[in-house]
Amino acid sequence: MTPAERIRFLDALRALLGVSHVLVDAQSCAPYLTDWRKRYQGQALAVVLPTDTAQVAEVVQLCALHGVSVVPQGGNTGLVGGATPDASGRQIVLSTRRLQRIRAVDASGGSLIAEAGCVLAAVQQAAADAGKLFPLSLAAEGSCTIGGNLSTNAGGTAVLRYGNARDLCLGLEVVTAQGEVLDALNTLRKNNTGYSLRDLYIGAEGTLGIITAATLKLFPQAAAQITALAAVRDVAGAIALLDLAQTRLGCSLTGFELMSAHSLQLVQQHFPQQTLPFDLPSAWCVLLESSEAEGELQGRARLEGLLEAALNAGLIANAAVAQNLAQSRALWHLRESIPLAQAQEGLNIKHDIGVPMSRMVAFVESTAALILQAIPGARLVVFGHMGDGNLHYNVQAPLGMDAAQFLSTHQAVCNGIVHDAAVASGGTFSAEHGIGQLKRDDLARYGNTVALAQMRAVKQALDPRNLMNPGKLLPD
Repeated sequence: MTPAERIRFLDALRALLGVSHVLVDAQSCAPYLTDWRKRYQGQALAVVLPTDTAQVAEVVQLCALHGVSVVPQGGNTGLVGGATPDASGRQIVLSTRRLQRIRAVDASGGSLIAEAGCVLAAVQQAAADAGKLFPLSLAAEGSCTIGGNLSTNAGGTAVLRYGNARDLCLGLEVVTAQGEVLDALNTLRKNNTGYSLRDLYIGAEGTLGIITAATLKLFPQAAAQITALAAVRDVAGAIALLDLAQTRLGCSLTGFELMSAHSLQLVQQHFPQQTLPFDLPSAWCVLLESSEAEGELQGRARLEGLLEAALNAGLIANAAVAQNLAQSRALWHLRESIPLAQAQEGLNIKHDIGVPMSRMVAFVESTAALILQAIPGARLVVFGHMGDGNLHYNVQAPLGMDAAQFLSTHQAVCNGIVHDAAVASGGTFSAEHGIGQLKRDDLARYGNTVALAQMRAVKQALDPRNLMNPGKLLPD
C-alpha cells in the first residue's frame, strides 16, 4: 500500500465510522496491540471501533477492496496471541467493544441474543435479571466478551455440567470475509436445515469471519449453590472423589476444580489476605460446587453427606463447606487467583492440556518426573477443570532463576514434554485456550493430516484472500 493509498483508506474509514473511532496514534492504539500475557506485540495500520453489524460489514468490504487484513478483537483477554496483529503495520484491528447490546431475552424459550462486544458478566446479569442462568463462567468474565468466548470455544468452570461455549450457542450472526452478513441467529433447539455453519465459526478464532452477535442458551437458576473445599492425598484420590460426587450428586455437580498445594502456596504468598479454611495439605485440594434445585438445606445435606462418605473411605483428609455466599466466593477466589499469583511470581510456561480421566494419574506422575529431570528445581503449578479432564499444567522457574531466561531457555523442551505426554495419553495439547499464534507449530506437529487438509480447504473456500486474522490457528 502506497502512502497515498494508505491516506485514502484511512479517510474512507473515518468517513464510515467517524474520526474518533479510527485510532492511529501510538498512545490510543497501544492497548490493542499487546496480548494479555504481554508475550506478543504488534503494529496496526489502524484500530477501528464499529458500532453495529452494518458498520462491521462495511469495514470488511472496505478492507477487501484495499487488500487489508483484519484482526478481530474482543476483550483482549486471550492467552495464545490470537487477537494481536503482526509486526507489519499493514493490518487493522477491528474491536467489537462497541457492539454491546442485549438484543432480546426470551425467558420462556430459554434464549438470549447478545452482540459480540457484550462482556460475559453483563450477559450473565441479563440472564439473571430475567430469572435465568447463563452458565459460562471463567476468571476473566468481567472483561472477556461473548464474541471472543465463542471464537475460542471457551470452557471455564461449569463445563462439567453445561459444556463449552459451543454447547451454549444456538445461532450466530457473522460478517464474512467478503463483508456479507450471515444471519443465522437461530433460537430453536431443533433445526435440521443443512450444514451447521455456526460450528464453523465457533472456535475458528476469527480466521473465517467476524462473529457480531449470538443466540445463547439460558437455563433455570439453581435454588442454591453449595461450595466446598476438600484436601485429597493425590490425583488418584481426586478422581475417586469425582466418581463418588457424580454418583451421589448427579447433574447437580457443576464444578470440580483440582489445585496443587504449590499453586495455593503462590496465592497465599502474593495475596496473604486470602486464607484456606484449614491448614494447607501437602499435596492437592479440590473445589466442588453443587447447584441444587431443591433448596439450600437439602443441597447442603447432600454435599456434607458426600464429604462424610469420602472422609470415611479415606479419599479426603479434610474438608470445609462454605456457610454463606461470602465464604463461597472466597473459596472460588482462591482458585481464580492462581493465574494472577503466577503472574506476580514471574514469567512461566503455561499449558492447557486435556487428558482422559483413565490416564490422568499416569500423566501427572510421569510428566512431573520428566520435567524435574530436564529442569531441576522447576516448580509445577498444576490446577484446572479436572471434572472435564482439563488441566493447566504450568511450570514456574526454579527459585533464584531469572524468569525471562527460564522462559527463553526451557520453553521448547518443556512444551515438548507436556504436549507429547498429553497426546500420547489420548488427550490434547489445547483444551480451551485455542491455538492463536502460540500453538500453530503444535497443531502442525500433532494435528491429524486429514483434519488439517480439510481445515485449509474450509479457509480457502470462505476466505480465499486470507484477509481474516492471517497467521493465526492454521500452520503455514
